[in-house]
Order: sequence, then C-alpha cells, then structure tokens
Amino acid sequence: MKQQDFTTGFSVEATPQQVFDAINQVRGWWSENIEGSTNRLHDVFAYHYQDVHRCRIRITEMEAGRQVIWQVLENHFKFTKDKNEWKDTRIVFEISEKEGSTHLSFTHQGLVPACECYQVCHDAWTHYIQDSLKALILTGKGCPTPKETGGGQQPENAPAEGMAMPLGIHHRLLIEKPAEIVYEALTTQKGLAGWWTPDTTATPEVGSVSRFAFGPDYYKELKVEALQPYSYVQWRCLKAFEDWIGTTMSFRLEPHAKGTLLVFHHEGWQAYSDEVASCSYDWALFFRSLKFLCETGKGFPYPYFNR
Repeated sequence: MKQQDFTTGFSVEATPQQVFDAINQVRGWWSENIEGSTNRLHDVFAYHYQDVHRCRIRITEMEAGRQVIWQVLENHFKFTKDKNEWKDTRIVFEISEKEGSTHLSFTHQGLVPACECYQVCHDAWTHYIQDSLKALILTGKGCPTPKETGGGQQPENAPAEGMAMPLGIHHRLLIEKPAEIVYEALTTQKGLAGWWTPDTTATPEVGSVSRFAFGPDYYKELKVEALQPYSYVQWRCLKAFEDWIGTTMSFRLEPHAKGTLLVFHHEGWQAYSDEVASCSYDWALFFRSLKFLCETGKGFPYPYFNR
C-alpha cells in the first residue's frame, strides 16, 4: 500500500489571490533566513536553520490564485542518518474556492511516515502552515523563524556540552515536538503559564523581567538574559528564596529526529543543600508538565505539577 504524503490545510475568509500572494512571501511565514527570490516561476531559493537544516528549492509551477509547486533540489539534515531526506520531493500548494471562502491544501509529496524526519517535519509544517501562513493571510503578520544573528551561536556565558560545570542542577529530556513549539513554551507568557504557573507575567525580550507567582505569598522575578530562536534561553534570578538569587537557568534546544532535546542547567548555587535537592525534584516535575504541554496541548502547572 502506498504511504501517505504529509498534507494539511485550512480555509480562510480571503480571496484566492491573497492566499497565493501570501504563499510567495516565504520570508513572511517560513523563515527570514531565506536567500533568493521566491515569487517568480523558476526562481531558486535557499533555506537554512543554523547548521541543523538547509535546502535549495526551485519553483517549478505557478498559477496565480490556483497553485504553487516547489521542487527540493538539495537537502541536508544534521539529525538524520539519511542527510538527504527531502531531496527530489515536491511541495505543493493548491488553492480553491469553497462556499464563499478560500481553501489552501498543502502537500509535501515524498514526506511519508517511513522518513526518519517525518514526525518532526509533520509538526513543523503544521505550525508554519496552519499557524504562521494563515496568520500572514488574515493579519499581514506571520510567525517565521527570525533572522539569525551571530551565526546562531549561543552567548559566551552559555554552558557548553562536555565542559566542567559549576555547582548546579542538570536535566535532559526529549520532547517530541519541533523546537519552534518548545521555544514558544519557554518564552511567551501563554506558554510559561501553561507548564510552570498560571500567574505569569512575561515578555520574550532580552532584558525584560518575568514574574512568576506561586500562591499569594511567594513569587520569583527572573531577568531574560539571552534568547536565541529556536535554540537557547537564559534567565537570571533577581528575587526569590535567598538561595535562588543570582543563580542562572539555561535551556538549550537540540534537534532530534523525533523532536527536540532540552538540556537544562540551573547554575550558581553556593552550596549543595536541601533547597538544591528539592528544587531539582521540582524542576523534573515541571519539565514533565512542559513535555505534556508541547506534545498534547495541556500541561500540569502549579499547583497541579506534582499530581
């Protein structure tokens, strides 16, 4: 039996031409790191996400208000055994009118369940098509991968894998969703409220101070010290229990064929203590909550994180 190509789609209150125009604004919904023209027949453009994924794509068919088809000429994945998955596949956008609205059908021909990258690509395409492209059509603003700065490197004070670490708490877990979804859960007020505490005030901006309340009598204030979409987040504690103040928390996101590896460090503790031990246990429970939020849409934030 033939394996099913990945497909998704949506209907919007917009004209077919508006949907067609939005598809061709690839930097507006997929990635700001696209290089080359993306709106003419036979255009060839390059996509890259750090050193994790890169490809070259040609626009092979284009009919205004009806259809756009891309051919993947070259592809490289960092996280799969077959680095060339996607090569020679086709990406098809079909536009039709139905009952007064416009329907977009997206199909990645050749992206099938047998592909090692299938699940993470399934989730990433779903995000970029159903959330980002749809938002671009309806509001004029999508949610593309932001422009990379500094070559996508982590800040100088970010802990590197394998190096000697200061006194701290470490956790590592696989979240079976792409890094875009995990990063959103770690940086936005809605995401943080969904897995840590509902009483959250947060802005995804470097230098901002987030506030997390745990009941009426206790809260933490954490300064956002680094944000690297979709690979790195770092906080520094300004207010909390005394042992917490001055400590730093870092979240490194690593690509994986099944989703994203989260590597967490909570560093800067002055000494091992009961607080360090209990904090390590609580972080583990909250990361279970984060995993469930990303994978199912529902986490277990405070006060339900330990149930």
